[in-house]
Amino acid sequence: MISGSRAGLVVALAASMVLTACGGGMRRHTPLSCMERAMYFESNRSSRDGMIAVGSVVMNRVASRQYPNTVCGVVGQKNQFAPGVLSRKMDSRSAPMIREAAISVLRGERHPYISRAEFFHTATYRANYNNMHYVLTTGGNAFYERRRPELVTRPTPLPAIEGITGR
Repeated sequence: MISGSRAGLVVALAASMVLTACGGGMRRHTPLSCMERAMYFESNRSSRDGMIAVGSVVMNRVASRQYPNTVCGVVGQKNQFAPGVLSRKMDSRSAPMIREAAISVLRGERHPYISRAEFFHTATYRANYNNMHYVLTTGGNAFYERRRPELVTRPTPLPAIEGITGR
């Protein structure tokens, strides 16, 4: 028998499975495979911090009313993540590290500096928007919250840091 909170997780995981076209056929994605794919295609795969930060953004979006309420719904949303995130081939060399990070995020781990950030871009990209409040740079990405311009106190990406989420 599954406990109450665990039962809720099982139902949520089952409900968030999606089918996507993959190599001429259909492939069933689970929250775990969708999280792994987001981490794989959006982070520097040598940085656990970067993968946990990407996963934290995905989960922040899942919790938001502005985005789909499932991991696969968020990751598969058009023009939000890397093109082909749910269909492109992944190299299996980094699979164990990615799987560990994805499982950890799905079990509740979050990067401690992400806070409510729902956005990120490549760390070297410079945007000219006045509503980007940066909270973290790690794994090759700069993570930020959108705020009213008068509430932005960190308008440029922070120096990169690693080793915060180490296991």
